[in-house]
Amino acid sequence: MSKAESEKVVSVSSRGQATIPKEFREELDIDTPGRVKFVRTEEGEIVVRPIHSVTDLRGVLEGKTDEQGRSAVERLRAEREQDKASEEELRQRYASDDEADT
Repeated sequence: MSKAESEKVVSVSSRGQATIPKEFREELDIDTPGRVKFVRTEEGEIVVRPIHSVTDLRGVLEGKTDEQGRSAVERLRAEREQDKASEEELRQRYASDDEADT
């Protein structure tokens, strides 16, 4: 371990929770409450990275699927199509109501 590296031993609860030591939270500017992500490096190490903005979450759903086997992008596209269909149905319904009123 180099001089730049430091380590702390922490307990993990039965729920899988561990406390990030204060010196690391301060160094990484991790807010409490806040969020972090765990990243496995090519060397196989697990690294904790703070999340400061939405863009820090980019890629966390890569390779993940829902109960129907759809990726996040596929699910979002399907939801957008449903929204478009619902909007069109409302337009048609209210357009025919307007025509009946005249």
